[in-house]
Amino acid sequence: MEDAAPVIRRGDGYGDHNVVVVGAGLAGLTAARRLRAGGATVVVLEARDRVGGRVLSKGAGAGHGVFDHGAQWIGPTQQRMHALTQELGIETFPTFHEGDKILQVGDRTSTYSGSIPKLSPVNLALLQRTLTAVDRRARRIDVDRPWVSPDARRLDSQTLESWKRRHVPSRTVRGIFDVAARTVFGAEPAELSLLYFLFYVRSGGGLMDLLEIEGGAQETRFTDGAQQVAARLAAELGDGVVTGAPVRSIRQDHGGVVVVLDETRPPWTADRVVVAVPPALAGRIDYAPKLPGLRDELTQRFPMGATIKAHLLYEDAFWRRRGLSGEAVVTGGPVSAFFDDSSADGRQPALLGFVVGAAARELGRLEPAARRQRVVDAAAACFGPAARETVAYVDKDWSDDAWSRGCPTGVMPSGVLSVHGPALRAPVDRIHWAGTETSTEWNGYMEGAVASGERAAAEVLARL
Repeated sequence: MEDAAPVIRRGDGYGDHNVVVVGAGLAGLTAARRLRAGGATVVVLEARDRVGGRVLSKGAGAGHGVFDHGAQWIGPTQQRMHALTQELGIETFPTFHEGDKILQVGDRTSTYSGSIPKLSPVNLALLQRTLTAVDRRARRIDVDRPWVSPDARRLDSQTLESWKRRHVPSRTVRGIFDVAARTVFGAEPAELSLLYFLFYVRSGGGLMDLLEIEGGAQETRFTDGAQQVAARLAAELGDGVVTGAPVRSIRQDHGGVVVVLDETRPPWTADRVVVAVPPALAGRIDYAPKLPGLRDELTQRFPMGATIKAHLLYEDAFWRRRGLSGEAVVTGGPVSAFFDDSSADGRQPALLGFVVGAAARELGRLEPAARRQRVVDAAAACFGPAARETVAYVDKDWSDDAWSRGCPTGVMPSGVLSVHGPALRAPVDRIHWAGTETSTEWNGYMEGAVASGERAAAEVLARL
């Protein structure tokens, strides 16, 4: 009896809506926008006091420039985001990448140009072979239903770490591969299912598409920060977006849904609901009747990646004067990768460091001053003593964010996608699911979030 859904009486809350959307990230806001355009009445409920979800932009330093603490780049094949930016009148600029890049393997630091690090002929051939093998395997994955791909169960029984150790004999090449995986997922290769990894690569078009600046996912930045996209979508929706409204439970029956915030506020009623938050957080909402076992198990087995984004601000871009691009790949340090993160007008030079996976969990336990010191030390090891002369430092540990609990995306360990994948997008009666983790295109990215919102809105409009 305790799992029985209560009878829903229309008009219990602030007023009837066709749809309640849970979460005002890009997925939820896109869904709401599409639903409203389709003639539906919509309200978006957001737990935070802001919109954007894992997209967060703030000023820093002497007031020059806005820096993205969450998602920040878009690439040339991310057509939805490009179209949305143009439609909303948002300015972008190319990511700076002129000059040599740095590769640090252990105590050895070298520079290189182009996409591939300067390695010995044997390691260079092995790296190329590894990249080719990944893309070749990824092309065999059914991006819409990866669990029906050839050998899906076998691939899902392996981790990326176990595959790498069997197929990549060079420690140097394995280290470079680890940096790529950590930075993209915020997770260690041992925490990633091989099937999930290949699906993720396939959804983005190829491994180098995920890793590159020019022609890749890091090609373009937003002049005033990526959160402008969410802010302008929310402005269009006006009072249809309610912040400071964490959803505690969702109750449904044949007549509709009741979305409950807390005991002090009336519930919201609707015909249907779109839950546009990561599966790990969606699983913390109480549902009546209870979700099907496969869906509930999915939310328990789909944790968030661990990422700290650290911004180091300087008086001048000393690395540019030395002919460096600001990019660095570090195989053994607490910071896996650096990028030039200077403001669009160049008035505020900055480096961006990614602390990801196990290192993010380690540094996340430190006091802020100690964490800053570790990051600055890592920058100095790559770029020299001038990297210690910061004028400001700010970081964001997404694992401590109450309404994200990690970044950039959810990560699937072995044995999840092949079994629980069918529950990822399948509606549960009147409940629909959105969020970048549910996308079959650019999964884990802003593009994937927008695509998922469009898909969820189409599902709902077809049923209203």
